[in-house]
Amino acid sequence: MQIWKKVRNWVEKKVIGWKYFWAENNAGMGTVEVILIIVVLVGIVIIFKSQITELVESIFSKITKQANKV
Repeated sequence: MQIWKKVRNWVEKKVIGWKYFWAENNAGMGTVEVILIIVVLVGIVIIFKSQITELVESIFSKITKQANKV
């Protein structure tokens, strides 16, 4: 789980960076830049597909178990 903490910290830093990036005046941002961002995101999802699937299944199983208690 140590790797997940590192990944989570890295993602949180990137999210904060993206918030500042999008908050700035990006009137000149074009279609090519948006497409490149989408390609990078899709690539990350493909690379970490199994880890993302495990994480989502774990979360949903916990939700299901706790929902049965209510």
